[in-house]
Amino acid sequence: MTEITLGPVEDIPVGQGRAYAVDGRQIAVFRLRDGSLRALDAVCPHRGGPLADGLTDAEVVVCPLHGFTYDLQTGAEVASDGPAVSAYAVHADDTGTIHLRMEQGPNPERNGALSQSSRGRSL
Repeated sequence: MTEITLGPVEDIPVGQGRAYAVDGRQIAVFRLRDGSLRALDAVCPHRGGPLADGLTDAEVVVCPLHGFTYDLQTGAEVASDGPAVSAYAVHADDTGTIHLRMEQGPNPERNGALSQSSRGRSL
C-alpha cells in the first residue's frame, strides 16, 4: 500500500471536491460538511464527467453531466447497475495534511476505502 500526500485540507472548501493527479490517475477528494473526507476516481465512467464538480451529500456524489450517482464509501453506482468507480482510503493528519492510500499489486482497482475525518479519527 502506498500513502500519498496531497496537500492541505483547507484547499478543499467544505461541501465540495477537488481533483488531484495521482500516479497517472485523476482522484477526486471530497470534504464533507461534517469535516470528513472521501476519495473516488475523479472521472465518471459513463461519459467522462468530472466527479469533483458534482453535488455531494453525506453519502453520494452526483455526476454533473448526466446525473449518475456514486456512493462515497464504496464507489458503487447507486441509481442503476452502472459501472462503479474506485474508492480510496483518505484522511487528514493532525496538521491538516491530506493523505491518500492506494493499494498496489495485481488489482489496484480494489482500494477498500477507509474514510476518516479531517483530524484522523475513524468514522
